Amino acid sequence: MVLPPAEPTAVRPAGRGEGPVWDDGASELLWADAVREEIRWARVEPDIGVRDAAVRQVGEPVSAVTPTTGTDWLLAAGHGLRALSPDGRIARLLDLDAGTRMGAGAADRAGRFFAGAMGAREERGSGALWRVDLDGVVSEAVTGLTAVTGIGWSPGDDVVYLAEAGAGTVTAFEYDADLGTLGAARVVVDVAEEGDALLQGLAVDRAGHVWVPLWGAGEVRRYSTTGVLEDVVPVRATRTSGCAFAGPQLDVLVITTSAERLSAADRVVQPAAGTLFITRVPDVVGQPAFRYRGPLTGLTRAG
Repeated sequence: MVLPPAEPTAVRPAGRGEGPVWDDGASELLWADAVREEIRWARVEPDIGVRDAAVRQVGEPVSAVTPTTGTDWLLAAGHGLRALSPDGRIARLLDLDAGTRMGAGAADRAGRFFAGAMGAREERGSGALWRVDLDGVVSEAVTGLTAVTGIGWSPGDDVVYLAEAGAGTVTAFEYDADLGTLGAARVVVDVAEEGDALLQGLAVDRAGHVWVPLWGAGEVRRYSTTGVLEDVVPVRATRTSGCAFAGPQLDVLVITTSAERLSAADRVVQPAAGTLFITRVPDVVGQPAFRYRGPLTGLTRAG
């Protein structure tokens, strides 16, 4: 079913918005601007809508941000992991391999942080999913991936979904919530044959449905756990680049978009490209995002 289109908000447009996440404790929406190398904050309020709250410069490409149990935020940025303090200071926690390009990141219910990383050659299969455990040890959770652009867990925490832009797939991995390990995998979404559209982001709602934006198509799709396409949310910006459920009731679907490398003609027909879009889908609510519960100092690479 094609749903009513998402509406643009009044927030300042990003170069390329990525990785939106709702911080329930602070009642704030956070997201990254990979082009302008900054982290953005916004308020989501029923009567006022979405409005800008703050911005902090990172100084290198940033793709993901997650709240922690302290006052700082954990970032996937540069070639690895960084910490951002409230006053804007950036701490370099750990670099992975030289040339690594970081991708999507999210914390599981236990508080481990996972982040995708693409190898320097950006070849298919050269990427990995990295896990930061509660003791600060950083290790590869899955190898042989491409570009991880979205991470989300099933409501029962027994499945983790990874969206990969280069492969054009969403893969469901069996997940051991006690150990933070990934097991058997099955592809549930495959858009590789749909022209130049790329899967860019992922969210899982409280009923277990998977929501994925399609960069190049200007839409967000809802799939069942078996990969059946159920709904499509049109977006008046072709480069949809991330999505999350936000607001006090987690009933606002927030969609990040990109204005990066749009032609002058495209900018005329897509004047809101780069901004946040929002919509409410009847009877759909999201799951809360979780905080990273490990240390922000002394991170070490396993092995």
